[in-house]
Amino acid sequence: MPPFHANSPNPAPDKPNVVFVVYPGIVLLDLVGPLHVFSRACEGDTGDLAYNTHVASIAGGPVPTNTIVQIDTVPLAGLRDGVKVAKIDTLVVVGGDGARVAETDTRLVREIGELSKSVRRTCSICCGAFVLAQARLLDGRRAVTHWEDCSQLADRFPNVQVEEDPIFIKDGSIWTSAGITAGIDMALALVREDLGAAPAFHLARSLVTPMIRSAGQSQFSSDLARQTRDAEGEFAPLHDWLRGNLAHSISVSDMAERCSMSSRSFSRRYAASVGLTPANSLEKMRVDAARNLLIETTLSFKIIAKACGFRDQEKMRRAFHRHLRTSPSSYQSMFRED
Repeated sequence: MPPFHANSPNPAPDKPNVVFVVYPGIVLLDLVGPLHVFSRACEGDTGDLAYNTHVASIAGGPVPTNTIVQIDTVPLAGLRDGVKVAKIDTLVVVGGDGARVAETDTRLVREIGELSKSVRRTCSICCGAFVLAQARLLDGRRAVTHWEDCSQLADRFPNVQVEEDPIFIKDGSIWTSAGITAGIDMALALVREDLGAAPAFHLARSLVTPMIRSAGQSQFSSDLARQTRDAEGEFAPLHDWLRGNLAHSISVSDMAERCSMSSRSFSRRYAASVGLTPANSLEKMRVDAARNLLIETTLSFKIIAKACGFRDQEKMRRAFHRHLRTSPSSYQSMFRED
């Protein structure tokens, strides 16, 4: 299969240049998701593309990915010398299993370190954070990577303040994102920072992305986390029932009865299977439901709180702070396109 050409054919001299750095073994989705965002972002109502996009590797030429698709690239050194791009605005290091080898490539790490000195912002997707860390760009900064790799990043680079929960983190001019599709979230946030909310939300809709996820949210939705932990689906019927009855008062005894168990046996078995107490799991469901209503409707906070079973706005506010580290009003203002 011939390599896929991802570089802008006729870069506009007045547009910011976004350069994606790749290497053998990248995750293709780590590249093409954010690349699509920057390739399709438009300024205002003119329909004019807002960015030039480029894909570079240390040597240039075809670069294999984790799929059958190869990516055609330009040499990274040529970009730094101004041969292909007059000025790089945003540098993005893509992730993938090949990052473990890439971070040992002293030439690649050196080039990224040098480029980062002159660009407006440097970013990583997934375990591309290891390459930034090797270049010492993350020292003393908050950073995130794929949840499976956070512990390793923290152990290997103790000067990096690794956080496991965020989808993406902005620390000064350095942005890092969590795994795979989180790169799309970060790219949308970057577009929003540059162009405003409307273009970012337009792109989110075109990608069939429900909404830009907050940087303070878990990398898993609560539903996905429950499904992952409850692999046998033992409590799937209970979860379906809970989602349909959130407005009602629900006790642990009610949940146990639905599962034909004693409260004590149910609580123990549920926690062992799902990894959360029944009460905590229910509260997460209520927060998720409230998040959707805050974004997708114009209902008052009072109505949303009651509809999701919080009884009053104050209880909803406290639950948001526990699980999302923000308030309902702040969450709504950040993700509603008004």
